[in-house]
Amino acid sequence: MTDNHLVGFADPNAVSDHDEENEIANIKRSVSKKSGGFQSMALSFPVLKGILKRGYKIPTPIQRKTIPLALEGRDVVAMARTGSGKTACFLIPLFEKLKARQAKTGARALILSPTRELALQTLKFIKELGRFAGLKAAVILGGDSMENQFSVIHGNPDVIVATPGRFLHICVEMDLELKNVEYVVFDEADRLFEMGFGEQIQEIVNRLPESRQTLLFSATLPKILVDFAKAGLSDPVLVRLDVDSKLPEGLTLSFITCRPEEKLAVLLCLLKKIIKPDSQIIIFAETMHHVEYLHQILDKASISNTFIYSNLDPSARKINAAKFQTGKVRVLIVTDVAARGIDIPHLDCVINFNFPAKSKLFVHRVGRCARAGRTGTAYNIVSADEYPYLLDLHLFLGRPLTIVPPAGSATGDVESAVGKLPQTMVEEELAELINWHNNSTDLTNMQKVCNNAYQQYIRSRPGASTESVKRIKQLRINEAGILPQYSDVSPTVADMISRMKNYRPQGTIFEIGTKTNSVDYRVMKAKRVFHKENILNFHKKVEERKTDEINAELPEKVNLPSSNAEEIEAAFSTVVVPKKRSSDDLYKISKKKKKRRTNRDDEFYIPYAAPDKHTEDGLAVNSFVTEAGKAQMDLTADNDESRHLQMQLKKWDRKKKKMVTVENAKAKKIRTESGVWIPATYKTNRYNTWKEKSKINEMNEDDSEEEESSQMPKLRTAANTHWARHNQKLMDKVKVRSELKRPEQILKARKLLERRRRRSDRKGKGQQNSKKRKH
Repeated sequence: MTDNHLVGFADPNAVSDHDEENEIANIKRSVSKKSGGFQSMALSFPVLKGILKRGYKIPTPIQRKTIPLALEGRDVVAMARTGSGKTACFLIPLFEKLKARQAKTGARALILSPTRELALQTLKFIKELGRFAGLKAAVILGGDSMENQFSVIHGNPDVIVATPGRFLHICVEMDLELKNVEYVVFDEADRLFEMGFGEQIQEIVNRLPESRQTLLFSATLPKILVDFAKAGLSDPVLVRLDVDSKLPEGLTLSFITCRPEEKLAVLLCLLKKIIKPDSQIIIFAETMHHVEYLHQILDKASISNTFIYSNLDPSARKINAAKFQTGKVRVLIVTDVAARGIDIPHLDCVINFNFPAKSKLFVHRVGRCARAGRTGTAYNIVSADEYPYLLDLHLFLGRPLTIVPPAGSATGDVESAVGKLPQTMVEEELAELINWHNNSTDLTNMQKVCNNAYQQYIRSRPGASTESVKRIKQLRINEAGILPQYSDVSPTVADMISRMKNYRPQGTIFEIGTKTNSVDYRVMKAKRVFHKENILNFHKKVEERKTDEINAELPEKVNLPSSNAEEIEAAFSTVVVPKKRSSDDLYKISKKKKKRRTNRDDEFYIPYAAPDKHTEDGLAVNSFVTEAGKAQMDLTADNDESRHLQMQLKKWDRKKKKMVTVENAKAKKIRTESGVWIPATYKTNRYNTWKEKSKINEMNEDDSEEEESSQMPKLRTAANTHWARHNQKLMDKVKVRSELKRPEQILKARKLLERRRRRSDRKGKGQQNSKKRKH
């Protein structure tokens, strides 16, 4: 186990008394000045000192609400926007609850994370925030050596940070008892269930004591998570601040439309000419094939980049993420599956190469930047098949969809307007891309693979709302002009290009390029003369519709103070928005109602719901079920295997009118004591083999361990290396010998005694033979 995976912290008593008194005085002084800071939370000195040394001054809203509840010992389900400080919400109460190192009791806190990167990031936070708490933390990850992890567990860490799959494997192999665990955290809990860790989490929870305190942190709350919280938590408190329906205040949005074949050219324009050269950028693509293809293109363009996707080797993922976090490369290309929970403190820009199909997924993506009060920009490249999702997003955010007019530039606030890049800029990069593809067979083959992968992705992509699909045809986004912030081309050239793109010839294909004496030409001319009045009336109606739309938009541009979501929630407990229906629809509905009207005796009629049901639901305060049911987000798979696995585990439910998950067959599975079915590969004989090899027995941990830990705390390690064996010998000298011998010691003593007897017998026989020869 490397040093990064096992962390021991400094002794809090190592600080001199004089310095400690000065720091306590400074903290008391700051308490009176800032009553809303961490100082007012009644934290102990080592914890508060670690917080202040880390640079935290004022808690974020989610920290201000969650930490006092956790310190009271309540079970908490916290929903917050990404980048709002969720990690500190569960680490500060953890340090306060555990207080000091206890080498004899074993693990007292467990933190479960969905990915390796998030687990290592949490361990780093523990090291920084809790360096004065004197606790010992360890990380258990898939892909690392199990033998090293056995020795780590034998070292009795106070805090274990783990991924669910490997941690359950360790628990089953070692028959690990988790009876001393007091504090459990499920970080990014919705992602844990989306990745298929439901069985493992349920089995781990069954092994935990009922008296534990549980904290559950998530960006969204799908139904499976709500059911888990109701069953596994005792009287949970739902903290729902900075919900993912809001975007960070410092985030700027830019929506760029283009044809599908121009997407790569627009991406290169952004990276080369628009975004600053020293900026750190994350690019989101839909599949792993798109990630590899973009990586090759950016290498050709001499833009330093790296990539992460779910099928990548764990060590390669760790190396690539470290390259980007340390600033060695400028661009990181990822899929949604790989990017969950990665915290890049100084991220400047996010680029959506493929526009997300779900609005909450968009919020999650762009939430990677503009974190903790910083500013950032999200660039979104949108093609024709993604326009309905763009309209869905604006409806979700409650923002107007502003389209830049074709001629000239938009006036007023066009921060999140929809428009294009200058065509000359795009054509430059497009010509270079065509040249690269003509000279490289690898790029051409990869482009074909990406096209096939995109077709597969479209099949699994959830559809946009029918209202958006209908409405988007009337908005004419294709005719959008150049975004003003990117209009570096002269206005005359821009006007000429827009006119060329919007030009429609007067004649039809039967009239253009044919002779005047041909039959087709004469027929079409006669037809045009006959329908001349209808054609003129149609053009008039189109012009009138455009003027009506312009006039209808004018009253909306009055500068009135806008209200935020908090004010709306404070004023209205329930908001009911009626669907807009045309007069024809209303007539049909009234006609149907007249036909279906039946006689009802009100004296004996019993309704399905109470008359005041909606009123009671609206007036309910902090109802866990109603609040939790408002948020849900599912990530699509980034490779074919994961997508097929998702599809084959579902079937059509007639009652629910949707695809539901089918339970796996119990083949090649074993049933645990709690009744949960887990894969049979979780139980092998590796732990027993390791115990025999390293000569370690659980009965070795007796009362002398306290003396051992106090005298030589740094020498507690398994004898796997030369220095470890040397340290083990020193520890054996310090140990007080026990009067009772273990079975292995008795057996060893018997074997040594038998060997001595054989040697003495051989010597005796040899002496007798020599005497006989002499005689």
